[in-house]
Amino acid sequence: MLPIRDHNPSQSTPYVTYTLMALNILIFLAGYLILTTDQMLSQFYYDYALIPARISAGENYITLITSMFLHAGLMHLAGNMLFLWVFGDNLEDKMGPIWFLIFYIASGVGAGLVHVFFDLYTPIPLVGASGAIAGVMGGYLLLFPKAKVDIFIFLIVFIRILPIPAWVMLGLWFAIQLFSGISTDISDGGVAYWAHAGGFIVGFVLTIPLWLRLGSGGWWVQTDFHPAHPDATYSSRFPVIKR
Repeated sequence: MLPIRDHNPSQSTPYVTYTLMALNILIFLAGYLILTTDQMLSQFYYDYALIPARISAGENYITLITSMFLHAGLMHLAGNMLFLWVFGDNLEDKMGPIWFLIFYIASGVGAGLVHVFFDLYTPIPLVGASGAIAGVMGGYLLLFPKAKVDIFIFLIVFIRILPIPAWVMLGLWFAIQLFSGISTDISDGGVAYWAHAGGFIVGFVLTIPLWLRLGSGGWWVQTDFHPAHPDATYSSRFPVIKR
């Protein structure tokens, strides 16, 4: 189940979202070309990935930020950039580019700290933008709970694009991260579920001041929990969204 677009086109050009996507892609491609041996890759991860054991020892705090721009593989990168592309533009539109950038970094740092808290001494490196992007998703849920999101469902022979409210898709995603974090041993490596759940909560909380400034519950009543502008409408299954 993947989100491929929302029916909530932004009303301004999301330059920060595009820049963050470009940075992540360029850094991944540069690493692919430069880090040609396992030794070089291991040293690079040691220096720039978030390693909870080093953070707990008071070392290399900068990796709380640098790790957000590293990815372990092409699918890891593609999945994160898809989520950022779908949800990032609307938050940037409401927050403004500077505040959105601060929000993004703060969500990523918060997600990293939550991950460290749940396994203080693991030497397994954490990389990926998903903690920061989870923060974007948490903020999106607060501001646009009923915005329609088109999800792509692929179950062997069952393939469909289905529009559902954002609160269903994002709520289900968060519940999966929370359940997986509780039931999975973080020291085994793999997916950083607690970073995802933590980033989501941090992003939700950091968006509350904006939500209050917009009118809090009155904002929801005024917009009926939808975007403050009409939803995009589509004339085909794979339309191009225009601003």
